[in-house]
Amino acid sequence: MLYLTRADVERLLVPSDMLDALETAFKAYSTGRASVPPRTAARTPAGLLGAMPAWVSERGLALKAVSVFPGNGALGLPSHQGVITLFDERDGRLLAVMDAEYITAMRTGGGAAVSVRLLARSGARTLAILGAGVQGHSHLATLPLTRDFTEIRVSSRDIDKAHILAALDPRCVVVEGFEDAVRGADVVCCCTDAREPITHRDWFSPGTHVTSVGGTFGPELDPETVRSNRVFVEWKGAAENAPPAGAHELQGRDPASITELGEVLAGISPGRANDDEITVYKSTGSGFEDAVTARMVYDAAVAAHLGTELEL
Repeated sequence: MLYLTRADVERLLVPSDMLDALETAFKAYSTGRASVPPRTAARTPAGLLGAMPAWVSERGLALKAVSVFPGNGALGLPSHQGVITLFDERDGRLLAVMDAEYITAMRTGGGAAVSVRLLARSGARTLAILGAGVQGHSHLATLPLTRDFTEIRVSSRDIDKAHILAALDPRCVVVEGFEDAVRGADVVCCCTDAREPITHRDWFSPGTHVTSVGGTFGPELDPETVRSNRVFVEWKGAAENAPPAGAHELQGRDPASITELGEVLAGISPGRANDDEITVYKSTGSGFEDAVTARMVYDAAVAAHLGTELEL
């Protein structure tokens, strides 16, 4: 098997290629060419350990083990840590073991970026990123690949982190309050570890596209924003399963009332209806995103002769 370190993965993962791979995965899932059972998790007083297996036809067979410990920031550790094991879909051979921390961060921001590419207005120019942690960085690395943003507002409950993130792109400005960052923005990305809503429906202008990748331990979006607007997801299981597999914001909602991104990509369901519609992408994370990204990284490693060959 091939062993790939965090440094290897960072070197090999090309964000633009990842967005294309994720689109393929979304479409495969929604058209029956993937097998992705709901993730399971063992909970501890401080966090959880999740298991996420997935197969995407001709694009990857993988199992991710990921720990989510929200209090790790105080310890100087990442909140999400883990490994991905990649297998050959034809014979089940173990092909690689690789760091999952960077892949998890990038594919999560990448999923939000795919939703922006599909659903945001073509003329969107103002982006607001709420949260300046790992996902804030991931979103700043991927969202500008989808639209020609001229202003990127960065807001965080930790103002120092906001300034660190904003320093990475000259288009960024630090905005102290979430409400001020949201009002008038064309795209709003919620990237926090909040356990209660950080938004209000009346903050959003007509035509805004809203994304939310936080909410592992509680809702990140307010109920009215979710109730009154069209919601798009990776999988309808986000409404059918309890957290952490499903989304806190979608519990009790009719799965038929939400739309998978893959359905839009496949032409099964419509995307944005008009320029005044507010669209919402609620992410829970899916193993198929890990599988296709891990396979992409593995193929790049083989081509570049990177990584360490090991025997179990």
